[in-house]
Amino acid sequence: MSGARHMLAAATPPQGAPGFDHVREWVFDLDNTLYCASHRLFDQIDRRMGEYLMRLFDVDAASAKRIQKDYYYRYGTTLHGLLRNNQIDDPDDYLAYVHDIDYSHIAPDPALDRALANLAGRKWVFTNGSVAHAEAVLERLGVRSHIDEIFDVKAAGYVPKPAPQAFDAFFRRSGVAPRRSAMFEDIVRNLEEPHARGMVTVWVDHPANTDARQVCACSRGRPEESGETPPHVHYRTEHLTTFLNELTGEVAARKTSNNGERA
Repeated sequence: MSGARHMLAAATPPQGAPGFDHVREWVFDLDNTLYCASHRLFDQIDRRMGEYLMRLFDVDAASAKRIQKDYYYRYGTTLHGLLRNNQIDDPDDYLAYVHDIDYSHIAPDPALDRALANLAGRKWVFTNGSVAHAEAVLERLGVRSHIDEIFDVKAAGYVPKPAPQAFDAFFRRSGVAPRRSAMFEDIVRNLEEPHARGMVTVWVDHPANTDARQVCACSRGRPEESGETPPHVHYRTEHLTTFLNELTGEVAARKTSNNGERA
């Protein structure tokens, strides 16, 4: 695949990419995927994580930041690093603290609401955050009614994406069939496992998403650093809602065409 942003605009998907006609389950990451990265929610979460680590380790902000980012890059989330190193006893306390943020600037998103309403099939949120955080975001966006289930890091045994164990737990709990589903993510490394399991993969790569770019930067030699789309990404888009609108429009157009052929 090339480095271009891939939308559905043509009836034929990008070279080598599957279409969506077979997809019956839609799996969405939450942060910087279902809402635009320009909301900067993760800036608040990032600060709260730093504060938690400063208190936990009795260190200054710079030292806390080093620990936080080291754990994030090595373990998938800071929380997983803390648990792996036996440094906290109550992961739920940590999750409640870091997600105690201000959501008030997130406005309802009628366009996303319509796009999700037009998407046939079950819809899941699969997040490395908490259910409470996901509920708060979805309610503010006005799209909670479209999400059938939320699968959070606690449901995964506190093992985060991109670990295979997190996906094992998700598929066991959800009953989702990987080869009949699609995964939408802003962190490109989190799409490697879904691709390996046969899911259609969509990278939501918004220019404002500096958080995701920091993750990419820590993985030297990865193709996404040079602007190319890595082979485990079937589609790449800057705007989730536009992508979904084009997707549902394409599917409807094909159904109309097929019905006409059978008439």
